[in-house]
Amino acid sequence: MPTVELSAAEISSIQGLLQEIAENFETVEAPEFLLSAAVYAHELPRRVRAVLNEFRLKEPKEGICIIRGYPIDDDAIGDTPSHWKVRQPRSPEFKEEAFLVLLGSLLGDLIAWSTQQDGHVVHDILPIRGHEGEQLGSSSEQLLWWHTEDAFHPCRGDYLGMMCLRNPTQVPTTFASLENVSLDLRQRELLFEPHFAIRPDESHLKKNKGNGSGLDDLLSKAYSQMESWNSEPEKISVLYGDRESPYIRIDPYFMDPVENKEAQQALDTLIQALEGELRDVVLQPGDVVIIDNFKGVHGRKPFRAQYNGRDRWLKRINIARDLRRSREARRASEERIIF
Repeated sequence: MPTVELSAAEISSIQGLLQEIAENFETVEAPEFLLSAAVYAHELPRRVRAVLNEFRLKEPKEGICIIRGYPIDDDAIGDTPSHWKVRQPRSPEFKEEAFLVLLGSLLGDLIAWSTQQDGHVVHDILPIRGHEGEQLGSSSEQLLWWHTEDAFHPCRGDYLGMMCLRNPTQVPTTFASLENVSLDLRQRELLFEPHFAIRPDESHLKKNKGNGSGLDDLLSKAYSQMESWNSEPEKISVLYGDRESPYIRIDPYFMDPVENKEAQQALDTLIQALEGELRDVVLQPGDVVIIDNFKGVHGRKPFRAQYNGRDRWLKRINIARDLRRSREARRASEERIIF
């Protein structure tokens, strides 16, 4: 997989840039920072920019890229929070969040969901007490089934970015690329047809609602849409794009049985093939993984959380190459939150 090992000179350059950003902005959620992020991103080391530019345009079959070596000060970032709702006005991990945002901005524009983590652009992925057996990123003892991120949504991100802050027990992220899967012509054609339904994952449902964005009417409408998709999901294709090198949208845990038996068999074959391609990626503190959300699937192996402030902790972003694709669901052209 494409991997960038940051040099000492590159790390020094990045840290200088992040220091400048930290002196000018209080939070990565600030609209002013998000508006400026793509400009600041062009000051990242040229080698980093070149690798991500090639990843964006050439769509390598691996579907995954890792940028490794950014130093994490374990004491400075503080304890792993008990919940994603626990946020300080000035994040101790501000520079790490800013670095992730800059990397994402080289690939497109960051998006947020009004129905997920209170509409924040940067998410905290960590174990939450009581979620152990849920099918959520905040679970621990439950296998997080591999999936396309936000597969149910027509405005899902093109890329998913995750930065590891802490992973003391070496919990693996799982990943598989569609490019390595072999399907016969009939199976491929069936998967290109709209036989399939994907319901919203648990993180978008009202039972996991946060503290609210203050836009009650819009938020209520967004949750109503989620409930509608949950009860009557639209029929879609699983594969789309180029027949020879297709894109994928799939989330087996939240997919309903297919009426067409031949289409169900094709889906089963695809699921089994992806299972066979699944591999572990153990992220270390400072690692940033970029996943092509159109070409690969990802999940997480189960683990036992300790809830002692030292548990696994990642930061996550969603990146859209075409922000206009979601314009009708956002309040303004530069707005990032999708309702």
